[in-house]
Amino acid sequence: MGSSLSSQVTVKVPAKVNLELRVGPLRDDGFHAISTVFHAVDLCDEVTVRSDRDWSCQTTGPFSDKVPNGDDNLAMTAVRLLARRAGIEEPLAVEIAKSIPVAGGMAGGSADAAGALLAADALLQTGFNKRELHSLASELGSDVPFALYGGTAIGSGRGEQLAPVLTKGSFEWVFALHHEGLSTPAVYAECDRLRGDDPVDEPVPGEGLMTALRAGDVDALARRLHNDLQDAACSLLPRLWDTLDAGIDAGALGAIVSGSGPTVAFLCADRSEALDLMVTLTAGKVADVVVSASGPVHGAHVIHDVRRR
Repeated sequence: MGSSLSSQVTVKVPAKVNLELRVGPLRDDGFHAISTVFHAVDLCDEVTVRSDRDWSCQTTGPFSDKVPNGDDNLAMTAVRLLARRAGIEEPLAVEIAKSIPVAGGMAGGSADAAGALLAADALLQTGFNKRELHSLASELGSDVPFALYGGTAIGSGRGEQLAPVLTKGSFEWVFALHHEGLSTPAVYAECDRLRGDDPVDEPVPGEGLMTALRAGDVDALARRLHNDLQDAACSLLPRLWDTLDAGIDAGALGAIVSGSGPTVAFLCADRSEALDLMVTLTAGKVADVVVSASGPVHGAHVIHDVRRR
């Protein structure tokens, strides 16, 4: 290995919030057809991949105790997949500095996998193009491709088919985090249970949401936030109803459970309003942690590259 042990690449990768999540019928492959609008926010993890003598994965940060290490981590799966496809056997070590909540509906694990893919690609100089990286990301999970791109995008199929959305300006968010995670499969199953035998249409994006994003109209966007999984998430974790109500009562323009939860996202008029809301929600103890973020932001990107060969 020699001096290659000092080679490493660090990638910054954002969390996401689903501005809209419409869940269609169950497909033959066991997944639900969805139509969603992903929105990347500047609550980010940093993923470092380096050459090493053995394969390994370690996590640091406030949520690290809730993240599996070693081969059970999706980021480790990602670097092994990329190395295998590139025909490279050199062991890689992955280090994840966590800031994105775990099992919170903000795709933190998917973000780490996307970051690991991009970091390993840069480190190993595999030469995969964006389309090939997207294909690898799709194999890892429905939310992984979006983390590569960031911005705002419509996701269809299982969420892996992406179309960018023109967005004017930026939006200010407050996120109320709950340490009690929710299983995504469990939330989808509860959604199915609540729907019963009612027919479910194929999901399509809401035109009003697209108009609000193109105009940069925060009030219109707040009215168009929608999540078909919200009732299911609140059914499994009823305290989410109290969190949603508390944010609206404290002045948020809009509120939505992010993805399959249990993170609750509040859209605010501006940065000052977001900071005021953070103080109010923290004092009210309606969530375990309250943070703010802005969006949209870029997807996974290299912030540190040291390669010595």
